[in-house]
Amino acid sequence: MDDRRHLTLRIPLPRRRDLARSAVALGVAGLPLLRAWGLQWGAREDELEAHLPGDCLAPDADLVATRAIGLAAPPQDVWPWVVQLGQGRGGFSSYDALENLAGCRIRSADRAEPVWQDLAPGDTVRLHPRVALEVAAVDAGRALVLRSPCDAAAPYRFTWAFVVRPDGRGGTRLVVRERYAYLTAWARFAAEPACAVSAVMTRGLLRGVRRRVRGASNVIRPAG
Repeated sequence: MDDRRHLTLRIPLPRRRDLARSAVALGVAGLPLLRAWGLQWGAREDELEAHLPGDCLAPDADLVATRAIGLAAPPQDVWPWVVQLGQGRGGFSSYDALENLAGCRIRSADRAEPVWQDLAPGDTVRLHPRVALEVAAVDAGRALVLRSPCDAAAPYRFTWAFVVRPDGRGGTRLVVRERYAYLTAWARFAAEPACAVSAVMTRGLLRGVRRRVRGASNVIRPAG
């Protein structure tokens, strides 16, 4: 008769407190990766390194985000959606409901409209009824550069460039770059959250433009 006893190995389950601590630790460790993803969403290496229109307006930028998307349409079909961006204009092709929670009063257009196709340096493009950027440069069909007004109270200078580039295969690369040049010691604490929110909204914008360009609604209606 075998008198050996069967041993049962018992592994203690982790406590909820330990699980919570581990989850927080993993979350904190992943923040740099999440931040990098947000700063570079969709952009190729050459686009990240490229000198783009508007870069010279904030050459000493402390924070730079470059995001991009490929579009199966020629640049001339993409530009109308870029030039009509703005509150009270064609909207931002993004998450209108989220923007309107902040009182932006955005309604993104489903068509490219002739009335919104003309912009010139010195014009304004509004983000909110009380917040506007100044048009710094327009290269029709190629680039639109916006910047914070010189008298803005923000703790950083800001530029926002939309660059339409042919991809060499009949399509387009739409590249969006933000540059933040800090003016105060605490500017980082304002710019980083703003850039994180922009990562979400710009992704929505790029994908929204792609959806609209794909549809038949990108045909500009004649005035009148």
